[in-house]
Amino acid sequence: MVDVQPPPLRSLDDFLLSSARFSAPDVRNLERWNNRIINNLLYYQTNYFVSALALLLLVGYFQPFQLTLGAAVVVLVFLGFVWAAENKAVIRRFRRNHPSLCLAAILGSSYLLLSVLGGVAVFLFGITLPILLILIHASVRLRSLKNKLENKLESIGLKRTPMGMLLEALGQEQEAGS
Repeated sequence: MVDVQPPPLRSLDDFLLSSARFSAPDVRNLERWNNRIINNLLYYQTNYFVSALALLLLVGYFQPFQLTLGAAVVVLVFLGFVWAAENKAVIRRFRRNHPSLCLAAILGSSYLLLSVLGGVAVFLFGITLPILLILIHASVRLRSLKNKLENKLESIGLKRTPMGMLLEALGQEQEAGS
């Protein structure tokens, strides 16, 4: 088994500025849109992690207890979901057939639990906002040749990254031909 290695931080020019190319996804072809998102999540995962961390630190500066509580709830719900999906065949099939519904269930369960605990605003701004911004960027960012090459190495198993493992846990394995 290959060791897990985080990819390098991509330049700001490649991530957002002049050499970055953006285009609205074709919403009629959901498979192609899903491939674009997965490939961008794999290629820019370090940039996404740094961006999410910056937003979390900003929110955490103003609401540290609520942010910590919100993060703990989401992690616990996610771990519970992964455990259930690995140990229950019905949930595993549902995860593979309906990954978007599973993500919505994780976020919805976290929201309900946090609303009972009172940390809804911090959850929405501290945890969901970075996820939303990452998904928007991954949806509209067009792939480059370097992006495609890096994704091929991940898909055939020569490289293992944290995002690749997270996507695998969510049932979003990348196919070697995409």
